[in-house]
This record gives sequence, structure tokens and C-alpha cells, in this order.
Amino acid sequence: MNTQKIGFIGGGNMASSLLNGLIASGHPASQLWVSDTNVDVLEQLAADLQVNTTLDNTAVVDEVDVVVLAVKPQTIKTVAQNLAATINAKNSLVVSIAAGISQASLSAWLGEKTAIVRCMPNTPALVLTGATGLHANQNVTETQSDLAENILRSVGIALWVQNENELDAVTAVSGSGPAYYFLLMEAMEKAALELGLTPETAQLLVQQTALGAAKIALESEESPEKLRQRVTSPNGTTQKAIETFQAGGFVELVAKALHAARDRSVELSKQEA
Repeated sequence: MNTQKIGFIGGGNMASSLLNGLIASGHPASQLWVSDTNVDVLEQLAADLQVNTTLDNTAVVDEVDVVVLAVKPQTIKTVAQNLAATINAKNSLVVSIAAGISQASLSAWLGEKTAIVRCMPNTPALVLTGATGLHANQNVTETQSDLAENILRSVGIALWVQNENELDAVTAVSGSGPAYYFLLMEAMEKAALELGLTPETAQLLVQQTALGAAKIALESEESPEKLRQRVTSPNGTTQKAIETFQAGGFVELVAKALHAARDRSVELSKQEA
């Protein structure tokens, strides 16, 4: 991958995270390009990461083998159409991290023969612990799919889905997922205050407990159900709390929430520009 030149159209938080991840994994900064409309953003990226920067999107495409579209969904149509001729002339791989923009739309704007990988990353990519779903169109070669996967793996895990519509489920599970955990943490902190703990103590206990539980789950071969059962002593405090969650319809509510998020993702993709 170190022989590949990678260009980012858009230098926002996700692009910055990917740039950081690529450099941390050994990709030379000299082979990374980024364009943006904000001069301050470009100056900061150049100072912090020593990557190549420009205000000209086309100049980036001219230099690179892979184009990462990291612009906002509402601007991607114009950006893609303006770059289509240059991308097609170079047979560039296009990696899109624009939420809700389908491959059909990208192909319509860039050309039917364009190799496109659509990705659904999540915000923990900002701290290199992201989870990304990917789907490639029929024009993407095996080498290109490996390259796209390596780019997203620089900020966490990257998993391929067989059908593009599965990305709506990825959005519901991992794309929106961090907010679900923040909501639980928020509720636990509030309850901890009611139980008499100080805000500082409540916050640290909740955060460290969330980190510890996630670490155990990642490092264990057992299912979350088995792990929960292991830490739930019969007739103990944990069992009482779990029974209260279950009596309140916790499992059903989580399922309802994820279905709602998936359905909204489908709706948004139909409203794309």
C-alpha cells in the first residue's frame, strides 16, 4: 500500500482521522494529498501531518491513484460531477465515506465504469477505534478492494457486506451505535448521582466500566449473553438490575431503535441529491 498515492477530497474530521491512521500505519505523508475549501484546515493538516494540500480538487485527482470522497452529502453531487472526467481518464478507485449516498448515484455522477467502494465508518475512527462497513461495485478489482480495506483499517476494523443495502443495517448498528452507548452512560451517570456519588466519581466509574466491558467482549470468544451470565450471580445485585431492565422491555426497545435507525437510513438514501 505504501506505493499508492491517496487523495482526500475534503479535510474534515473523518478525513483527518484517516490521514492520521495511514501515517501511523507507515504510509508516507508525501504520498497523501488533501483538498478543502477552508485554507485554515489545509494549513493545519500540512503543519500537523506534513501531507500535500491544495484548494484544487482536480489537482488532487491528477496526483493520486485513490480518491477518497470525504465531503458532506449535500455537496458530493457537484464535487463528483466536476471530477468525473479526470477520475475516468486515470481509472482511479473512488472510496466514498459520504453517508447515505448510494453507489447508483455515485455511478451516475462519476460514470458507469468507475470503480467505487462505498463505506460507512463511525465516529470512534477519530480515536482509531472505528468500525466500518464497506461495499464494492462490480468495477472494483481485488487489488483495489484490498487497498480500500487497508485505508479504513488504519482507523479500526473494516468489514465487507455482500449487498449494498446491508450498509443501512451497518448504519443502524455501528454508524449510529456510539450514541446508544453514550445514552446508556448518560443515564447511568444520572442514576449514580441520585445514589449519592459525586459527578467526578460517577463519570469515571461509568467510563471505565464501559471500557472494561468492551475490552472483555473483544478479547473473549464467548457471546455477550454468556459474558452477562458469568457476571450475574443468582439472587445478587446484578441479577436484580438485569431483571429490572428486562421487565422494562429493554431488549425489545433496543431492537425497535435499531430498526428505526435502519429505516431512516433507507429514507435518507432515497432523498439524496
